[in-house]
Amino acid sequence: MSETHVPPAGTGAGSLWAYALDIYGRPGVEADCLELQDRHGQCVPFLIWSLWMAASGRAPDTATLEAGAALARSWEAAAVAPLRRLRRELKSAAAGPERRREHLRGGVQKLELDAERMLLEMLEDASPPPGAAAPSPAEAMLAAAAVWGAPPPASLLQDLAARAA
Repeated sequence: MSETHVPPAGTGAGSLWAYALDIYGRPGVEADCLELQDRHGQCVPFLIWSLWMAASGRAPDTATLEAGAALARSWEAAAVAPLRRLRRELKSAAAGPERRREHLRGGVQKLELDAERMLLEMLEDASPPPGAAAPSPAEAMLAAAAVWGAPPPASLLQDLAARAA
């Protein structure tokens, strides 16, 4: 999720988007997420999806996680990462008046958040139905992080899972 989020009107209760906003706003979650993203190459929306599935009684199999990771990689590359990179470059850019640069940066940040929301909506659509014996939040995150790539420290994932509980 982007470094600052503003919940838009109309977030549906029980939706992955509403869950993500709730989780991301909790103390310590933003720092954990940024560390997972920036230091360990993890996709935060993908990890939050895994937490949401566990919390909503969904048990994804390996194929579901792999399909979700492929979807997230594709959308990250096409939309989220370029917007994040531009937003960060505008933060430290020396050219142009700061007021105008910050106005543009705010617009880019909104687009980045919209792209993350779209990714979460796509992942929600790709979710298995509730009802199966779901893993614990920590198990769900460990499985998702392993599918994504080189897993980050288990303690960091467990910390995030505990904050989400």
